Amino acid sequence: MSSNPHTAYTSQDILTVVLGGGAGTRLFPLTKDRAKPAVPLAGKYRLVDIPISNCINSDLRRIFVLTQFNSSSLHRHIQETYRFDHYSPGFVEILAAQQTPLSTEWYQGTSDAVRQNLVHLSNYPHRFVLILSGDQLYRMNYRAIVQRHLATEAEVTVCTLPVTPAAAAAFGIMQAQRDGRITRFIEKPKDPELVASLATDWSAFGEIPAAGADALLGSMGIYLFDRSVLADALRGTEVDFGKHLIPKLIGTRRVFAHMHQGYWEDIGTIRSFYEANLDLCEPVPQFNFYDATAPVFTHARYLPPTKAVRCRMERAVIADGCIIIDAEITHSLVGVRSRINAGAVIRDALVMGADFYETPDRVRADAPPIGIGEGTVIEQAIVDKNARIGAGVRITPDGKPPEMDGPNFYVRDGIVVIPKGAVVPDSTVI
Repeated sequence: MSSNPHTAYTSQDILTVVLGGGAGTRLFPLTKDRAKPAVPLAGKYRLVDIPISNCINSDLRRIFVLTQFNSSSLHRHIQETYRFDHYSPGFVEILAAQQTPLSTEWYQGTSDAVRQNLVHLSNYPHRFVLILSGDQLYRMNYRAIVQRHLATEAEVTVCTLPVTPAAAAAFGIMQAQRDGRITRFIEKPKDPELVASLATDWSAFGEIPAAGADALLGSMGIYLFDRSVLADALRGTEVDFGKHLIPKLIGTRRVFAHMHQGYWEDIGTIRSFYEANLDLCEPVPQFNFYDATAPVFTHARYLPPTKAVRCRMERAVIADGCIIIDAEITHSLVGVRSRINAGAVIRDALVMGADFYETPDRVRADAPPIGIGEGTVIEQAIVDKNARIGAGVRITPDGKPPEMDGPNFYVRDGIVVIPKGAVVPDSTVI
């Protein structure tokens, strides 16, 4: 708790809402059977673990997760992972889309999702509502946002990061005064003259960012609202925070920017997901899972250590419970319970592993066992969980268009994706 009376607050003053995302079509087929925040990350985590862990490390433990599409595995993961003790006020509660006497609509967008759940938020005392996305990779102490919010006497604080003019078309771009108050917000501007007109005076934020003096203020999709301001704003019909609500509030409310200059990645496409995971294989990755001061939490599986026999590995991340025999793994990430057999070669690939060990009662007579078969070569690919890849298989995007659908695979953004539970018979060439 701060000693400054103008910036005093406690963690009990804040409710956090994690948006579970829409259909996640750009991450298909990884979202074919699961919600986007439930997509596996870094071999053993899920995307939703990132915002929830940031909350816990920021001592914000009253968390709602709003869900709608393919939410079964996300619900199960949250219920099995985030259980606070009975003697603390903390919780992680799922608020699934539902029909009520007042509304028979599904969530129409981010702000509409919060609007439909204001009645649940009102059951808890709070001064502020922190809105987070469930599908971004970053580390942040949210207490810094609250302190900035109080110090500027803001009614809404928007988290921003510097982006290059070339990347502006993928962001909501803002312009701020020297005190950090936001005066303009343009959603995904494409016209070069419009982009140039949104230039930022970086003296308002103390330093020129690494992205350069011509960098722009891009929205991270993270917002802190005064409780009354959020309730008043949601009396309208705007369905999305970034596209509709924030631009409207700029003219009538005190909306300020909070600058984040650390690593941040929106895991919105197969390419961004693939590259963010493979970056973890670098000697010094951009996102550090090894920071003991701010750990990333996930479901405790109590798996045995990984066993590797006569293997050759370089820039490889191997999760718990794997058995790898006489294989070559280069610049690749291997998920929990993976079984990789003799002679297999894995290059520039994500192998997500399995949800269970294949005991005799689960063996299929009509398909290879779960895992990667002998002599199989996998390059520039994502192999989702529980996939059965036979012996002598070759998987590569070479010679394929950047987008295509096959009988047991997909190509998205030039990357081959083997969907969850797929069967690839022996000697198949993809």
